[in-house]
Amino acid sequence: MSSDWLSYPRLEPAVRERIDRSIHFEEGDRVPIWDVIDNRAIFNHIAGPDADLYEGMAQVYNAMQIDLCRGHGMLFEEDHETENAETNGEETRVSGGSLWRTEYAIQSLDELASYELPDVDETAIETSWLAGYLRAVELFAPLTMFVPAGGCGFHWVRGLMGWELLSLAIYDAREELERLLWGHTELLASQARAAARNRACPLYFVGDDIAYKNGTICSPTFLRETMIRQLAAVCEPLNNAGIKVIFHSDGNVMEMLDDLLDAGISGLNPIEPLAGMDIGYLKKRYGNNLILVGNVDCSHVLPRGSVEQVVEETKQCLRDAAPGGGHLIGSSSEIGPAVPLENALAFFDACRTYGRYPITL
Repeated sequence: MSSDWLSYPRLEPAVRERIDRSIHFEEGDRVPIWDVIDNRAIFNHIAGPDADLYEGMAQVYNAMQIDLCRGHGMLFEEDHETENAETNGEETRVSGGSLWRTEYAIQSLDELASYELPDVDETAIETSWLAGYLRAVELFAPLTMFVPAGGCGFHWVRGLMGWELLSLAIYDAREELERLLWGHTELLASQARAAARNRACPLYFVGDDIAYKNGTICSPTFLRETMIRQLAAVCEPLNNAGIKVIFHSDGNVMEMLDDLLDAGISGLNPIEPLAGMDIGYLKKRYGNNLILVGNVDCSHVLPRGSVEQVVEETKQCLRDAAPGGGHLIGSSSEIGPAVPLENALAFFDACRTYGRYPITL
């Protein structure tokens, strides 16, 4: 186990050891907690309503003894929660009871070829990225490791045009689509190279949603021809530096999981139970080849369940995944605005209380 990561100097030794043991499939003192907080009730309860967002968030993570985070929420209010819907084939969002149409940067297939690719200045990227990352590390110390985060370009390009136009481009403008995909991959790979060169952290988070509850959004063939190759390009410098990649996609990714492992990931998040992602099955099938991150249901149990249900769900997750290490417990995405304060407090208390090794639940 190495100790010369940039994320380590101000982190308490007990937190470092807890994380190190888990990601190397060993049992430490307890299962590390990984999560994202985007909940004003928690923020107000711990930091106070007038606290600075960034300093207050760091205070929240430390107070809850959340060992790792890959970013922090922006404190959206509950009535501002958004959900995806479809109206006349175009993506809309529901916000505060009103509908509004998403405006994409790319509106037609004709605009794909002329869309300007991001500038990749390796020196500038390293300078600005490293400075921002070190500020976050300093802010969240000493009890929370700030994990650097990026992507591989697939989700970013989807955000430029939406699913409908992307689906058309796969068949009618494939060359132009791949130009965009690889242009954004190169930008994100340069960030990964900066993290690798500077030994930023033993973990690196790559978020690119490729699935919904019933399976992959695009065909597995298309994903293998594009997104998996993009992911491999981002993982390569990180893996060469001994950095383990935690890959995030909501939904059911089982059909692509072996491909994701071949591309270079070491861990999976958020393991969404309502999408059929069975963390106990993953533990049995992949053993010490896959770090399991998350899994406690944030769609129904955390926001709508009783405190008792929250605690039992947490205990079951620990039973299924914690023995032998290789588990970072957390929600199945994030602690959003709809999670009641009492449920959030009960959840993190249960993680700390019942996550102590040896697991005897």
